Amino acid sequence: MTAPTTVRAELFGPDRRATTVGIVLLISLVAFEAMGVGTAMPALVDDLGGVSLYALPFVSFMAAAVFGTVLGGRWCDRAGPRVPLVAAPLLFGLGLLVAGTATTMTQLIVGRVLQGLGAGAQGVAVYVLVAIVYPERARPAVFALLSSAWVLPALLGPPVSGVVTEAVSWHWVFLGLVPLVLVAVGLVLPGIRMLERRVPDPDRAQRPGVVLAALAAAAGVAALSWASQEASLLAAGVAAAAIAVLVPALARLLPRGVFRLRRGISTVVAMRGLLAAVFFTVNSYVPLMLSATHGWSLAAAGIPLIVGALSWSAASAWQGRHPDLPRPQLLRAGFGALAVGTAGMLLVAPAWGVPWLALLFWGIAGAGMGLGFSSVSYLLLQQSAQDEVGFHSSAAQIADQLGGAVMIGAGGALLALLGPPAVALPVLVAGLTAVAVLGVATARRTAV
Repeated sequence: MTAPTTVRAELFGPDRRATTVGIVLLISLVAFEAMGVGTAMPALVDDLGGVSLYALPFVSFMAAAVFGTVLGGRWCDRAGPRVPLVAAPLLFGLGLLVAGTATTMTQLIVGRVLQGLGAGAQGVAVYVLVAIVYPERARPAVFALLSSAWVLPALLGPPVSGVVTEAVSWHWVFLGLVPLVLVAVGLVLPGIRMLERRVPDPDRAQRPGVVLAALAAAAGVAALSWASQEASLLAAGVAAAAIAVLVPALARLLPRGVFRLRRGISTVVAMRGLLAAVFFTVNSYVPLMLSATHGWSLAAAGIPLIVGALSWSAASAWQGRHPDLPRPQLLRAGFGALAVGTAGMLLVAPAWGVPWLALLFWGIAGAGMGLGFSSVSYLLLQQSAQDEVGFHSSAAQIADQLGGAVMIGAGGALLALLGPPAVALPVLVAGLTAVAVLGVATARRTAV
């Protein structure tokens, strides 16, 4: 039997078929919600009369997701993922129901908080389930499927959300996903029943102060996210205060040595943050780069994002078919492609730039993410003891969230200080290229 057939059987054999489909559907639901809500938000805030609070539904979701990520990891390490794998999706579904029936901005925010808590805990629980249920050689293919779960939402989420909002109501952008949540939980249940029942042990994976640190991190990330959307002295002060709160919190929530790139799991977590900081920041500013500097329509300016998403999925699928390749080397190659793609945007961002090159270079960057993101996920599970998978998975997700929030905020600050995008964005892209090169230089430190 060939290796690819063996891996496919591990994913879609009778014992795991429903679980595999279920976790992909769970990730897809979060992705559809994330991609669709931005399209519906203008109509939503107009209906609820809260235009001045436009950013709050996004910030509240992100803050709650940070808190849910930490608590989900904590619970999984102490008692296993059985409860979070059911409770987190149901909490996310309840949030969809609350938001979808909202008649006030307050109710909407409550729904967004519930969604964030569920999405954060669910993401960690899925990683822990992968570590328990799937053999190590099959995990690259699992992570390829999880990456692909974001592609269809990235392509269809915004237009479908727009059609639903205009033809029916923005309420159904949330409510339409509720039945699918129940289907996903039903598919995952057979895999959950296979797990060993573990009684919560208060002495297992003891990490004092983690709840307080999680609250501080949630507040810090929320403040950074808000500051990234403003251009004022107040926003700069809020960002500085957020960083002051985050530093001691992260000391509790991340493995020791992350900022020193200590060899092993610390560098693995740091690599997740670097990947997110580079790719998602440039991804956020590409439409502005093409529309404000080169006069492209918003629809056309989004095409490089689609190219990047498809390239990400293709590269992730390729690495999934090669489970025997060393992951530190694949991660280094991923950072290399990301560095080339990001550096190439320096030929797009200035006023004299060539805008169509964004299609080429952002496709290269997407391929780098397909190799790098899946490699980090594999290394994370490979280097984690059973009672640390939740902690390390939550740490990686926090690094991801924090990396994006900090660098997107830095882009906003540059726009405020330097003026037009044609001047500010080349500076931002040059700095992010340097971050990607740092990833190339240090990716080998993920090996133990």
